[in-house]
Amino acid sequence: MKNKLFAIILVLGNYIANAQQIIPLYEGAVPNAKVTNITETGGDKGMYKDVTVPTLEYIKPEKPNGTSVIIVAGGGYSVIVYNGEGISTAKALADKGISAFVLKYRLPSDDIMVDKKIGSLQDAQQAIKFLRENADKYGIDKNKIGIMGFSAGGHLASTAATHFEKSYIENPNNTSLRPDFQILVYPVISMKEGLTHGGSRDNLIGKNPTDADIEAFSNELQIKANTPPAYLTHAADDKLVDVDNSISYFENLRKNKVEVEMHIFPKGDHGFIFRHKGWMEPLFDWMKRNNWL
Repeated sequence: MKNKLFAIILVLGNYIANAQQIIPLYEGAVPNAKVTNITETGGDKGMYKDVTVPTLEYIKPEKPNGTSVIIVAGGGYSVIVYNGEGISTAKALADKGISAFVLKYRLPSDDIMVDKKIGSLQDAQQAIKFLRENADKYGIDKNKIGIMGFSAGGHLASTAATHFEKSYIENPNNTSLRPDFQILVYPVISMKEGLTHGGSRDNLIGKNPTDADIEAFSNELQIKANTPPAYLTHAADDKLVDVDNSISYFENLRKNKVEVEMHIFPKGDHGFIFRHKGWMEPLFDWMKRNNWL
C-alpha cells in the first residue's frame, strides 16, 4: 500500500513539475538594459516589481489544442498583478486546452532601461517571437498565438498588436511578431489626456510627454487593416480606466474592418474578474467561433 501511494505521489509530482515551467525570455543579454544592482521584489506576494530578468511561466494543459495565449497582467506599469490576473487566468485557459504563458515583463524605469518607453514592448515582442520559433517544442500552432492583457497589461498587449511591423528586438530570421489575436480586459488603450489612466501614462512616457509619444502609444490611433482580431471586455462603471478606452479601440477597429467583439458589463468597476465568476464565458464562445478553442 505504501509503495502504491508513493508511486501515485511521484506521478502527481512529475505532472505538476511538467505543468508549470519558468522559461527565461532571453538567452543572452537583455536588450535595452542598464547595469544595475536592482533586484525584483514582490514574488512572495504574487505582485512583482523591479523586474530585470523577464520570463514566461508556462501553464501546460492536460490536453493541448494547439492554441497558445501570452498573458500580460496589469498594475499601472508600476507593479505586475502576477498571480491574481496572470496565473489564475492561465489556469482557466489551460483547463480549456489552451497553452498559457504568463509574461513577467520589465516595467518602465529609467533606472534599469536605456529607453523606458520600449522595454515592456520588447519583452512582449520577444515572447511572441519565442513561441513562434519554438512552436514544435511546446506543441502549439505557430498561427494560433494570441496575447491577452489586463488594465495596463492591456495597453502592452494592444501595443504589441499594433506595433508589430517594427521590431524592437533582434530578429535575424524576420519571425512574425504579429499576434494572431488579442484579448483585452478593462484595458488602458490611449495616452490622450482625459482618456488615459494617468499613472500608466506617467510611468510609460513620463509626466511631460511629447505629442509624438502620446500619439505613438495611443493604440486606438495605430490600428491598420492587418491589426489582429480583438476581443474586448470592460465595465461601464469603471472608475479607474474609463470604458471609453475600449470603446474608442472598438470603433477604430471597425473603421479599419478588423474583426472585433466587445462585451461591456453595466457594473463591475475595475478589476471585475475578481468578482464576476462568469466573465470568461463570452470569451470562450468567441474563441470557439474562431477555431481557437
